Amino acid sequence: MSVPAPQLPSDPSATVPDPSAAAPGPGGGFAAGPFCRCCGSVPAVQATVRGHQGFLVVMRFLKLRGPFCRDCGTAVFRDMTAKSLWQGWWGIASMVINPVTMLVNLVALAKIRRLAPPVPGAPGVPLTPGRPLLRRVEILGLLLPVLVVAAVAFAAQRDPDYADVGDCVNNTGSDYRPDLSVVDCSGWDAEFRIIARFEVSDADVCKGYPQTDAAYVQERGSKVYTLCLSEVRSS
Repeated sequence: MSVPAPQLPSDPSATVPDPSAAAPGPGGGFAAGPFCRCCGSVPAVQATVRGHQGFLVVMRFLKLRGPFCRDCGTAVFRDMTAKSLWQGWWGIASMVINPVTMLVNLVALAKIRRLAPPVPGAPGVPLTPGRPLLRRVEILGLLLPVLVVAAVAFAAQRDPDYADVGDCVNNTGSDYRPDLSVVDCSGWDAEFRIIARFEVSDADVCKGYPQTDAAYVQERGSKVYTLCLSEVRSS
């Protein structure tokens, strides 16, 4: 069963309660502000909940200022953080900004959690906090940066730019346009073993190795090197 997201105020500058009307306090008196911006209840505390969205090269910084009562503040925190867990990673800078944003929100949540429950009789109904973040599917968003790092590490592991002597490679391209990938030397797809590596783009450097069957020359930006390759003979 899914829990509907809380309906947050569309205008961050808007407040629900009438400033001239005080919410009833304990014992039938009237409570002093601040009043919750979402439902008008007390007690409330001034806090700012933030969110982040990353879109490759474009980013959005979201925030919603209080005051919040305990229920509304918790609902806003959970909703904003849940969205950041899915939408906040899609950019290089966002990979750093998003976790910082969520950590900053913990400071606001600590202030909100210290409040007593909202006093009944407020102009509006407090928001329903919904499920805790650990029980929402959005929490899986924490795995996104882990998966990205793992994918980058895997790609680097197979990139000949980082290959060294003794590694084996497979050519999925042609002799004229080779496309090398580092593979396990015991695997069926191991074609060549690197017997020498030079940080120059000159195939002639491999002439000093009689067992050389092929040379791979790379010259792309700052990546300049030559690999001397010996064919892997199956036993």
